[in-house]
Amino acid sequence: MESPEAAGPCGDHPLAAAAAERPSESAALRALVDRVRAGEVEAAREVRRLTRASARHRRKLADAVEPLVAMLRSGAPDAGEAALLALLNLAVRDERNKIKILDAGALEPLLDYLQSSDLNLQEYATAAILTLSASSTNKPLISASGAIPLLVKVLGEGNPQAKNDAVMALYNLSTIADNLQTILSVQPVPPLIELLRGGKRSSKTADKCCALLESLLAFDQGRVALTSEEGGVLSIVEVLEEGSLQGREHAVGALLTMCESDRSKYRDPILNEGAIPGLLELTAHGTPKSRVKAHALLDLLRESPYSRSKMQPNTLENIVSNIASQIDGEDRGGKAKKMLAEMVKVSMEQSLRHLQRRASFA
Repeated sequence: MESPEAAGPCGDHPLAAAAAERPSESAALRALVDRVRAGEVEAAREVRRLTRASARHRRKLADAVEPLVAMLRSGAPDAGEAALLALLNLAVRDERNKIKILDAGALEPLLDYLQSSDLNLQEYATAAILTLSASSTNKPLISASGAIPLLVKVLGEGNPQAKNDAVMALYNLSTIADNLQTILSVQPVPPLIELLRGGKRSSKTADKCCALLESLLAFDQGRVALTSEEGGVLSIVEVLEEGSLQGREHAVGALLTMCESDRSKYRDPILNEGAIPGLLELTAHGTPKSRVKAHALLDLLRESPYSRSKMQPNTLENIVSNIASQIDGEDRGGKAKKMLAEMVKVSMEQSLRHLQRRASFA
């Protein structure tokens, strides 16, 4: 067997060489943190570079968090931007660093940057709030800081990337139930609808918009805001038809929440936007939750809905889950054909108006 001394050039065994490199790297990283403490902007940029794609460096450079936050507070634009981007990379996929960053006092300067007239700095701050809000420990602190109104303002006025990050940050914060009223109080529905209309229906942004709207529509204030917004219901119907599986699930959930709250008030606005075809398709091709919600909403949209307890077992499922087989295959009862015919009739009656309204928002 080859001896360790004989292995590798100059008698260095590979393991010994690696062991010799580790103390050297550790010393270099400690020196880098010391340079950040001394206020070197270039050192902050080096931290950002090293932590961009390395979980190991995020752990090893955790001691840079406090001096970076101090740099963030300095008020110098170059230093603030460098520190902000370095902190953002340190927080990505690292729960301990996320918590450490807020513990070090980063929230106050981040909120200042959210209000910056420099849209790039505003974008970076929004991305940082999004990343930090992914931590369940941080959510209550961010919620109590006054960040929600600022995020809604970014949602309406920021650059495209900042708007995308703002809606995702608001979604993260909306998982605390008490925050929903706070979000509603600063009129988020118009910018959410504008974001839906201006983007791709199958995007992650559209998914989060519809998820947030689904939660907000549990409140009368949210429902009134949506139906008061020109093209509001239509935007959700379009995600129902063209969105990702997750987006369609939230879209049907949003419409169902509306209709369940007051069928007489919201049935026609939903039908007027041509929701029936998308709902019928969703019963066959949606997620399990989407299918259940689509069945329930289709029942509510019928002219004379009746409760499932009064139906024959699986009648509704037989109508909407297997439409093709119902038309061409075995007749499963007069109720099924009558309900299917009624839905098709309503869909045809609304199709022209639906197309006209879509054209007006193109």
